Amino acid sequence: MNIEVDRINEGIKNSPREYIETANQDYVYRLKHIVDDIIEHRDEKPVILLSGPSGSGKTTTALMIEKMLDDQGHDTHTLSMDNYFCSLTPEEKELAAQGKMDLESPMRVDSKLLSAQIEAMSACEEVEIPKYNFKSSSREPGGRRFRRNPGELVIFEGIHALNPDVITVPDSQICKIYVSVRTRITDGQTVLHPSRVRLLRRMIRDKKFRKRSLQETMNMFHSVESGENKYIMPYKGRSDYDVDTFMPYELSVYRDPLIGQLREMSDIPEIAETLEVLENMEPVDSKLLPSDSLVCEFVGNSQFKY
Repeated sequence: MNIEVDRINEGIKNSPREYIETANQDYVYRLKHIVDDIIEHRDEKPVILLSGPSGSGKTTTALMIEKMLDDQGHDTHTLSMDNYFCSLTPEEKELAAQGKMDLESPMRVDSKLLSAQIEAMSACEEVEIPKYNFKSSSREPGGRRFRRNPGELVIFEGIHALNPDVITVPDSQICKIYVSVRTRITDGQTVLHPSRVRLLRRMIRDKKFRKRSLQETMNMFHSVESGENKYIMPYKGRSDYDVDTFMPYELSVYRDPLIGQLREMSDIPEIAETLEVLENMEPVDSKLLPSDSLVCEFVGNSQFKY
């Protein structure tokens, strides 16, 4: 799907609040169809797997689905697959520090434990959910005890959620969702690829919450993209549902906070292309965003806890 900059700008100029509200309502409407189907098949498929590349909005989407299910009386628990990473050995930590270890590899996930716990949760058996400490690159002992009650649902969110070598549970027991930006934005000359939108999401998030410069985020772009092409994209066809997480107003929200620093990086082809489109966007103040907007995952003030 393509959307024109002029069309976005027209909507924002007419009424930014209404344009934002309409886009958010459309996203909720699309998720509602998935939620209704999840409810219909909740007995045979109580576990939902949600995957997507970096900057796809998968965490907020998982939490939105959880809330929608909760609101309809179906208690739901969202769990991060990050907690199932294997602890790094001292040798692996040294390689990681030197940038010589693939930290995005599915081999980092304890597939045996994860698959066994999904099977146990489906059977309403008690498990001990692990907790991963990213500072020490190790799983900590004494995880949280958890038992899914009959009728409850569990969402597992992570980049490797659709990889059949990571989660070996039969498809008949799980619901699979893939989320990412799928819309392209055009100003009539340049067509901005969805990966550039996700890059802008990561840039503004990393700048605000991870004290990382735009240049540092850009430096990781090709490595992140390579990992996505190897480990995530090949499995998106396995999904039962494919969700486009693009919000028509989001580039307008990112414009003013990022454009000054992006201009200083205009010698980078990916940035120059992005700037061509961003320069033409009508700006929107992030204060206009409601707290349930998916974009708040990247700019802040979200009602969801990450």
